[in-house]
Amino acid sequence: MATDKNGFEIPDQMRDFAEKSVDQARKAFDDFMDVTQKAVSTAEGSATAMQTGATDVNRKALSFAEEHVDAAFKFAQDIVKAKDIESMMKLQQDYLRQQMESLGEQARDISETATKAAQDAAESSKP
Repeated sequence: MATDKNGFEIPDQMRDFAEKSVDQARKAFDDFMDVTQKAVSTAEGSATAMQTGATDVNRKALSFAEEHVDAAFKFAQDIVKAKDIESMMKLQQDYLRQQMESLGEQARDISETATKAAQDAAESSKP
């Protein structure tokens, strides 16, 4: 059992249960992502210039969502394995900092992709 200096104990069975729950949720999410990606691929069959741009944005958004869920699962797994409250707080601080950095980069990337898609659509509609 893990014990911190305040006497807080996390039983091994609780850790095992939490870890199995995270693994099961991860598998369910991976299955969902597989089905979603297949659906997105099927919908792309009849793309025009605007649809192609929208597809690029959708793919990026889907990829970014998957990255965030991956990070959340990794965070959950790390928290389950944490030995004490201090390490939990450090993990949370690091996770939040990384997510904020990632969100900023992804927002810029989506904005650039959407702008390019609109420009491409406008170019393709010119006579």
